[in-house]
Amino acid sequence: MSSPPQNAPRILQLLPALGDGGVERSTVEMVGYLRERGIANCVASGGGDLVAAVEAGGARHFAIAVGRKSPLAIIRNAFAVAKVIDREAIDIVHARSRAPAWAGFLATRLARRRCRFLATFHGVYGHGNALKRLYNRVMLAGPLVVANSRFIRDHIETVYGYPKDRIVVAARGIEPELFDPGRVSDAERAAIRREFGMDDGEPMLVMVSRITGWKGHAVLVDALARLADRPWRLVLAGSGNERTIADLRARIDGHGLSSRIILAGSRRDVPAILAAADLAFSASTAPEAFGRAAIEAEAMETPVIATDHGGSRETILPGRTGWLVTPGDAAAMAAAIAEALAAPERLGEMGRAGRAFVLENYTTARMLSQEFSAYRRLMDETP
Repeated sequence: MSSPPQNAPRILQLLPALGDGGVERSTVEMVGYLRERGIANCVASGGGDLVAAVEAGGARHFAIAVGRKSPLAIIRNAFAVAKVIDREAIDIVHARSRAPAWAGFLATRLARRRCRFLATFHGVYGHGNALKRLYNRVMLAGPLVVANSRFIRDHIETVYGYPKDRIVVAARGIEPELFDPGRVSDAERAAIRREFGMDDGEPMLVMVSRITGWKGHAVLVDALARLADRPWRLVLAGSGNERTIADLRARIDGHGLSSRIILAGSRRDVPAILAAADLAFSASTAPEAFGRAAIEAEAMETPVIATDHGGSRETILPGRTGWLVTPGDAAAMAAAIAEALAAPERLGEMGRAGRAFVLENYTTARMLSQEFSAYRRLMDETP
């Protein structure tokens, strides 16, 4: 741990809970980043499995249920957060969701000490009517806002009229040491293929995603049904609710593909599964704010077929690291799969290009540096 830089800001991150999700992991990663620089920081949330990781990273955790959305709960939480601001001499409150943002923004007004407010837009959020947009606007209550992709930056500017020069883009990233194909041996890859019943030379397809309607599993299954006369096997890694999984199984059975599509559930060996695969998918039917699954696959040198909207337009280079297809179009998805599997030597070239692209643009270190630059800018512009 290094000495803190002069006038280093003390940070309080706010989020609803510390479960095992992307926003939560980003919070823990920022805790470690700040600690490495000798900067004191805290987190307030409703708790969860990653509280231990926050505390192990050197940050104090305050159990405040800032994810509660009722006006009374928000006001109560604002007073609780204000006490933390004063007690811990916090300089910046950084909110990562809307209800925490309301509590955090109000707390900066209630606290006795000068405290700045910042939020990160991690998604599009419902904005179909004026009331929803008003609720969302608290994310823009500070002089700066962080967006987790250029797609979200453009959304903030277009929907809310927020100045582009006040939006800091801090795209999600991967840990190169964790997502490193060189760390997965040929024996490990072979073992994974055996586990999923792959025949020699049979293309292994994979999609890593929570099983929910808008992630596009149904479209992918329909696309593969059009290619039933070709060799392939698909692994779907991810959890979901029982009803959604049952509906997906019924769709698979209806196409007669139950022996070729494996629902593998939640997996801890995602990097190794991606390394063993020939092709990966991000098939969402609604735009992904960013889409970490795509860069994880690319980092493991696995080309990606993704839908042509949202963050995928940033993370996929068509013809170089993968393919972009029309969202919800099973025929277009099938055509891209057929093209990919017809040229296996090209997949290797695209895989190597994908890893180089990710290492240059989408690492955790780069994301944290960009987000920290927002802290520094906020301190410099609002002394």
